[in-house]
Amino acid sequence: MKITFLGATKTVTGSNYLVEAAGKQFLVDCGMWQGRKELEEENFQDFDFNPAEIDFMLLTHAHIDHSGRIPKLYNEGFKNKIYAHKATCDLCALMLPDSGHIQEMENEWKNRKRIRKGLEPREPLYTAEQAARCLEIFEPVKYDEIIEITQDIHVRFNDAGHMLGSSVIEVWAKEDGKQTKAVFTGDLGNNDIPLLSEPTMIEDADYLVIESTYGSRKHVRNDEKAEMFLDIVSETLDKKGTVVIPSFAVGRTQEILYELNKIKETKNDEKFLKEYETLMKAPVYVDSPLAISATEVFKENMDLFDEETQEEMKRGDHPLDFPGLKFTVTSDESKALNENPEPCIIISASGMCEVGRIKHHLKHNLWNPNSTILFVGYQAPGTLGYSIVNGAQKVKIFGEEIAVNARIEYIEGYSGHADQDGLMNFIYSFRNKPKQVFLVHGEEESQEVLEQKIEEEAKLPVIIPNYGETYELNTEENVKLTHKIDRKLPVNNRIEVLNRLEKLKDELLDMETAVKEDMNNKDLRDEDVFRISEKIKELERQILNVIEG
Repeated sequence: MKITFLGATKTVTGSNYLVEAAGKQFLVDCGMWQGRKELEEENFQDFDFNPAEIDFMLLTHAHIDHSGRIPKLYNEGFKNKIYAHKATCDLCALMLPDSGHIQEMENEWKNRKRIRKGLEPREPLYTAEQAARCLEIFEPVKYDEIIEITQDIHVRFNDAGHMLGSSVIEVWAKEDGKQTKAVFTGDLGNNDIPLLSEPTMIEDADYLVIESTYGSRKHVRNDEKAEMFLDIVSETLDKKGTVVIPSFAVGRTQEILYELNKIKETKNDEKFLKEYETLMKAPVYVDSPLAISATEVFKENMDLFDEETQEEMKRGDHPLDFPGLKFTVTSDESKALNENPEPCIIISASGMCEVGRIKHHLKHNLWNPNSTILFVGYQAPGTLGYSIVNGAQKVKIFGEEIAVNARIEYIEGYSGHADQDGLMNFIYSFRNKPKQVFLVHGEEESQEVLEQKIEEEAKLPVIIPNYGETYELNTEENVKLTHKIDRKLPVNNRIEVLNRLEKLKDELLDMETAVKEDMNNKDLRDEDVFRISEKIKELERQILNVIEG
């Protein structure tokens, strides 16, 4: 078995892995690159394989960073089956045409800019119609059933607990009389996500490809996050402001609706009841046609919800409905929200503020000190959401510079991704440990922290693959790097500088500790003290050079 890593390498988007096993070539995911414009340009590059030669595909879940280039793959010759959980197929039927529509709208705007610069216009990555066509090759599967793809390749989809239909995929391949098993986690869910079941633990694997989005962080506990949410929202509404929640149309939106419906049961004190009353009086708008359709898909797949939610449904309490909830379908209805002075909550896609109606709501609320922008999901570097969360004082929206005066909050506990503890628990759950762990779908710093933790505590070897690296997996030998594609992903130098600065702060603290320990060592020779002093002087000179430069 060989795996070539062609996406989500040292970043969180573009998931795409080419697997060669038992005489077949197949893909796990084919996601879109998202974030800064240099990275988005990668979507227009040729695939590093011939789509027409791919025998089948396994799709972990419907999020666009895992599924978004499937229409392009189809357009360029791939016409074989895509195996995915039924709910993933249902959601892709909404999300891929919606993505195609966005490609068309954005392409029209970008082409006007290209023409003004004297450049040739170009076609969109794909259209809504093309995206709809590729749905014919989707093959829905159920959780927990072993599927025979060929006589020598079998797969099983397990609930990943990340979003509706998300899957951890087990792959068994028999070659030369030996069986190799690889596990692909896709995105692992956060254990306390409302509505969804916890991720399925896997008993054994030879090789593990695991996401690492929050590999260096831990989420706030569920009860804390509910209280934080209520405090932020009620304080904003008391000031007659608007709470804008940039939320991924599929997943987070439904979970926030559920949390709003359930929040009254968490406490019973006077302050809480007053805040809850404020919340319940305010209208809550879900401003995304896709979120409305996705909520219907959730209702049609209630069997995937956790036991508590299913029990509530049997009692007649629908988890996605509550007083004050309103859906806006048309763009005119969406625009009217920004002309209405009434305090309200607006949940709108996209979650990273890159496309869609959310940009209009930010334009009308970011400048207002009475309003709050409440983030509840991961923000990739280079996105508008990332800039706002990380303290930008001004941002450009539709070519206009907008001052960031609104209250900016980020409740990490709403994330759909497992945190460091969740990722480690998944690894600890294996009875027969994998021989090798590959870390994907994470920023480099997060991956390095998780790598160290896995190696030190789980005692497992870890590889953080670069784009285009091929690894040969042989159960009787060590993993071999057999091939590299000579192509590097674009780097955002500004972000690189800031990341290095943060790393330098930590290293200076480590240096301070080490030097103080040396200075307290009575056996330290004078020449050693002199040598350390000279090195610190040299470091001072280099720091001054940076400052003066």
